[in-house]
Amino acid sequence: MSSNTMKILFLIARNRVNQANKCAIKCRITFFKKRMEFSTGMFVNPNYWDSKNQIVKPSEESNYSNNQMSLIRQKLNQAFLFLQVNETSFTVDDIYTKYKGEKPKKEFGVVEVYGLFTKRLKVLVDKEIKQVTYDKYLESGKHLKDFIKFKFKKNDIPLNEVKSGFLEEYEYYLKTKKNFQQSTLNKAIQRFRRVIKYAIAQDFLNKDPFLLFSYKSVKKEVIFLNFEELSNLEKHHFDIPRIEKVKDLFVFCCYTGLAFKEMRNLKHSDIFVGFDGNKWIKVKRSKTGRIYNVPLLKQAEVIIEKFKDDNRELVFPVIANSNFNAYLKEIADIVKIKKHLTHHIARKTFASTVLLYNNVPMEIVSELLGHSSIKITQDSYGKIVQRRVSDEMKKLSDKF
Repeated sequence: MSSNTMKILFLIARNRVNQANKCAIKCRITFFKKRMEFSTGMFVNPNYWDSKNQIVKPSEESNYSNNQMSLIRQKLNQAFLFLQVNETSFTVDDIYTKYKGEKPKKEFGVVEVYGLFTKRLKVLVDKEIKQVTYDKYLESGKHLKDFIKFKFKKNDIPLNEVKSGFLEEYEYYLKTKKNFQQSTLNKAIQRFRRVIKYAIAQDFLNKDPFLLFSYKSVKKEVIFLNFEELSNLEKHHFDIPRIEKVKDLFVFCCYTGLAFKEMRNLKHSDIFVGFDGNKWIKVKRSKTGRIYNVPLLKQAEVIIEKFKDDNRELVFPVIANSNFNAYLKEIADIVKIKKHLTHHIARKTFASTVLLYNNVPMEIVSELLGHSSIKITQDSYGKIVQRRVSDEMKKLSDKF
């Protein structure tokens, strides 16, 4: 018998005989190697039961019992045929539920649920999430669909087939077939995890397959300018105006920690005098939506004055991110900085050289960076603290 067909078997419970010396007639249905039994409500003397042909031998009640079993078989086949035509996937329990005239609980597919989740997510674009976040979910959904097609030779599989083994195979596929780095494939699987949480919340799935699955952690080295590199960059004057402008904007971000978008969109109205009588910057981070408050250090204030233009709402002239990073490569070559200079290094330099190396506590650094938790800051900059401790101990050792 093929695993995707249904088998119907009538049998009697010989170990349980009632006062009339009769046994209950049961019906067993088997589908995809799963069984379920139910009582037909009929009883028969075991001496009159033909187990080979699954009928009651000629007797007073044989015609009624055999007709009823034939009717049950017919209704089960009708239920099975209905589910085959109308459902993408179903179980042996669904067959019995349909046979009783009840509506079976829908068995959702993996790709199907992912689609339902992204439909909900689309409504939240520009309300709770960014368009780029939604696009990333669509991209990860395509990778998931490609994996299912590759692994199972199907367009979709039942959601309840997602176990920890499925996730391990998916991770292996992303690494070997898609050639993803660990950090990239972690993101794809994390997005899928959120879909699974949605499925559990909607009662589409009973157990969380991620309970036994663990991500392979990836810790990137934090690249930043040390004090000497930052100082040399500040002091260097470039004759080409566009290069000098990019240098100034980069240095400004080294002393404020602003990301590129926040720097580019910074308005004079975002700068205010705080409770301490000093100037502060207050902006909303486009990446997280969190409010970012940072005191305006003297070095940053000097650069603002250099670009001051009363006819412009923005603090700095507009520049594209691609051009910015291209000019930074020229700057690094000229100043002999042997690091791949990008705008993001300015934010890392602010956290490391400007704050942590000047004994600013980790919790204050976390607050100034606008991180949602101090753990994020610790994971990224913990080694910087260790390095600073090592430097201080070396100084102490030299004294002795």
